[in-house]
Amino acid sequence: MELELRHLRVLCALADAGSVGRAASVLGYSQPAVSTQLQRLERHFGEPLFERGSAGVRTTPYGAEVVAEARDVLARANAIGRRAPADASPAGRTLRLAATNSPMLSGTVSRLRARLPAVSPAVSSVYASSRIVELLEEGTADAAIAADYPGMELRHSAAVAHQGIVTEPNFVALPARHRLKDAAQVSLADLAGDAWFLTPDDGAGWPGVFYTACAAAGFTPRTVHEFLGDRTQLQNMIADGLGVSVVQATVRPIPHVVIKPLAGTPLWCRYVLAWRRAAVDAQLAEALHQCATAAYRELAAQSPHLRNWAARTWNVTGT
Repeated sequence: MELELRHLRVLCALADAGSVGRAASVLGYSQPAVSTQLQRLERHFGEPLFERGSAGVRTTPYGAEVVAEARDVLARANAIGRRAPADASPAGRTLRLAATNSPMLSGTVSRLRARLPAVSPAVSSVYASSRIVELLEEGTADAAIAADYPGMELRHSAAVAHQGIVTEPNFVALPARHRLKDAAQVSLADLAGDAWFLTPDDGAGWPGVFYTACAAAGFTPRTVHEFLGDRTQLQNMIADGLGVSVVQATVRPIPHVVIKPLAGTPLWCRYVLAWRRAAVDAQLAEALHQCATAAYRELAAQSPHLRNWAARTWNVTGT
């Protein structure tokens, strides 16, 4: 089989949609046609590109690499023959970028500056993804990195577009002297008696998804500390034994804190790039997406607990 652009679009649609059915709807294909295409592509590449589950599909580590390369090829193909307008301003432009609490922000901005020096990002830190959507709708932000959760896709009007960057599992941060410090993975039920640090309502589904997962594990957290602040301060409190916390998969633990995967992976978070269609054209949106994806891949490569989880998970589910 020879790879064509349409094959790459199928891979990207699957990665963005998170399910074969939604990808088929976006592409205008039937669901069986997309499933068949994916099987052929995986035979072509020689290993699984996506893990299938009850919640949909998500890329394997190798699949994430292939999808990132596919996006780059599609962007380059889209740019063939295009020229900047003759009266385009050489002074460039300011891109108003809102971002939730994501470690990929720094790498995204630095890559964008290197790739498009005429674009000057002006970053605003915004906690709630619902507020980020409001800023885009109001026209006070041009683009954003936001978050949502499987089955709870970010909602906005047709004036705004969004594209998934990555869907990652949530981990848990424990004090290094915690009774489960040596466990390969920790179940939520094992932490039923612990105090929790939780960030507030983000307008996209958190902390509702956390409480739903706890209920499924058979308990309601007894003590909850609402915390919204510096990640290092949070880890210092965890190190002191004041509680445990759900954390992002790429978080870097400080001394006296350990990061563990949750058994059964009950919690997932998706990071998305969102933008105002009137302010950001397709080329800039694609450049932003590629920068964010590359930034995340670098963070993932520097995260031993995420790499170990991925190797163990994909080796089990991919056989």
